[in-house]
Amino acid sequence: MKPQIQIRKKPSVQLYDVVVYAVLILFSLVTLLPLLFVLAGSFASTKELLEKGVVLFPTSFSLDGYRYIFSTPVFGRSMLVTIWVTVAGTLVNLVFTIATAYPLAKKELKGQRFFMLLVIFPMIFSGGMIPTYLVVQSLGLLDSYWSLILPVAISSFNLIVVRSFFQQFPEGLEDAAKIDGYNDLMILLRIVIPLSMPVIATFTLFYAVGHWNTYFNAILYINDTTKWPIQVLLRQIVILSMGGIGDSSAFDVSFVPPAQTVKLASIVVATAPILLVYPFLQKYFTQGMTLGAVKG
Repeated sequence: MKPQIQIRKKPSVQLYDVVVYAVLILFSLVTLLPLLFVLAGSFASTKELLEKGVVLFPTSFSLDGYRYIFSTPVFGRSMLVTIWVTVAGTLVNLVFTIATAYPLAKKELKGQRFFMLLVIFPMIFSGGMIPTYLVVQSLGLLDSYWSLILPVAISSFNLIVVRSFFQQFPEGLEDAAKIDGYNDLMILLRIVIPLSMPVIATFTLFYAVGHWNTYFNAILYINDTTKWPIQVLLRQIVILSMGGIGDSSAFDVSFVPPAQTVKLASIVVATAPILLVYPFLQKYFTQGMTLGAVKG
């Protein structure tokens, strides 16, 4: 049995490691403390919030904020709207992005530069808010969930990144598939997409977060309050600083809607679902971008 050799670091290297870890811990605390305050404050009583201002570990546990926002179907309905828009919108984004990026990655595509110019041009010069609104209105999409999906069906930046990823695939891989009788669609569905899960998972998360956090387009295009996504409802709660979405009749006569607690509880409920999805996609981020590549 060979003796284990322990390598001692130089004092300067050890000092550097200490400084790096200290900075990382500091930045972690700066990031986590606001989240901890929101989570802890949502479970604290209104009296404790008013007395302490900032609560990291509540001493008086209370669920009044959560009970109040779920006392009527308003919050739940907005959550369902946001979930539907996020799922449907992300699927539309992925289908359009992949279907556009794959042919643009082919050198033999005629007019490739022209089509790429059409992709890059909106990144520099956009139509603006008013022309976009007029287009949505002329298509009859106002007060429709599709007004939150179709205008942002493709992100030019994401499309360019996915196209660059597809260009890394060796030509021999597709040539071998064509010899086996695969057409372009079969190659895309059975070979390219399975080997592109890291980049697809990454942009799935990007698109999903974008749809989940959307509120400006909803303010512009959705006039029906029953179709508001959760972020618009949350915006109303935070800006107006009042808990006017619950049903006070479901509580005691002496019950006062806890405005601050309602705001914090609403933020937690609106943020938690997208945070729970992240760990399931995290494993793909650590995989190499050349997953499945072969040497030609």
